[in-house]
Amino acid sequence: MCAAVTTLDYPVELSPPDISPYREGNTGIPYATSFESGQPGPHVMVSALVHGNELCGALALDWLFRERIRPVRGRLTLAFVNVSAFGRFDPADPSASRYVDEDFNRVWSPEVLDGPRQSVELARARSLRPLVDTVDLLLDLHSMHHPNPPLALAGPLDKGQALAEAVGTPALIVRDAGHAAGTRMRDYGAFGDPGSRRAALLVECGQHWERASAAVAREVLMRFLLATGTIDPAVARARLPTDPPPPQRAIEVTEAVTIRTDAFRFAQPFVGLEVLARAGTVIAHDGDEPVVTPFDDCVLVMPSRRLHKGMTAVRLGRYVDTRAAA
Repeated sequence: MCAAVTTLDYPVELSPPDISPYREGNTGIPYATSFESGQPGPHVMVSALVHGNELCGALALDWLFRERIRPVRGRLTLAFVNVSAFGRFDPADPSASRYVDEDFNRVWSPEVLDGPRQSVELARARSLRPLVDTVDLLLDLHSMHHPNPPLALAGPLDKGQALAEAVGTPALIVRDAGHAAGTRMRDYGAFGDPGSRRAALLVECGQHWERASAAVAREVLMRFLLATGTIDPAVARARLPTDPPPPQRAIEVTEAVTIRTDAFRFAQPFVGLEVLARAGTVIAHDGDEPVVTPFDDCVLVMPSRRLHKGMTAVRLGRYVDTRAAA
């Protein structure tokens, strides 16, 4: 941990871990390490640093390595992803290291991966793709700009919500369809196929640089490995809180507001999870056009501070009570 540095309204309470010991890995891909149990079971992967300024996942993986926790079934892969962006992290300007050329979490469609475009992030995605193609269950650890409660982004399919419910934390599950700007790793290939049993879960562990996000990432990591049967339950429970996590609740995203002009602005300084009682409430202006809530009791999910044309400004949803099918 480091002394707090104030930036963009929020202090930097975390120090980036030294991940250089994991550079070589053992998969032929830098910063990707697999452990084989020798017993039948799924290939489970945990990824961190999809965005180079999101420290909590890297801290959780570093902790898992140092704890020397190994799978008792199947295969466990730990991957530090956008290491080029992470290498530029500066606590004086922590948002600047989100990516180098483009958002790593918008390039995971075959059209982009197989296309002619070149970038630092695409080169890294292409190198990781053969490994990701073998993964049965993926946990992708992230954080958010605003200090919201942790969120499990389960995607639009029942299997994503079922995985979030099996993990049991965070308390809020968001069913969403991603971004118009591009495909996330959690929606890539079989993860986004309703006919496949392969599934992925993206967890936003809290505000990017708050100390609590690192503890959330460790707990989510251990509960994921426990839920997937990857590690010895006694090993997991010895490192988990004694109290069970609180009951979960789901938010179904009905639409994502994609920015259409270079003059998008929110009507209020929203930070997320506001519930707006009346349909038609103005939440923003996109150029001269108002952006309004489509129904009563509309929940605002993860309003962005990166308000550029083509990007997601905010997701709109409602609380739902149904649980996913097993």
